[in-house]
Amino acid sequence: MSAMDLDLAGAGWRKSTYSNGGGGCVEVADGYPGIMPVRDSKDPEGPALVFPVKEWELFVVAVRSGEFDVL
Repeated sequence: MSAMDLDLAGAGWRKSTYSNGGGGCVEVADGYPGIMPVRDSKDPEGPALVFPVKEWELFVVAVRSGEFDVL
């Protein structure tokens, strides 16, 4: 099954603990082995991005370490 064929209609979305009140709202859906669906909580009917779990974990580690705090 490709990411294009993935049915996320029944996904249990949860807001990321890194979301903030300034408009940065990311939701993830657990329960999909090997992949991590991610979407913008302000546009729940919009598209979701799907990442391999390992790459998502590496991204979260980089965020936690401040690697992307350039603004």
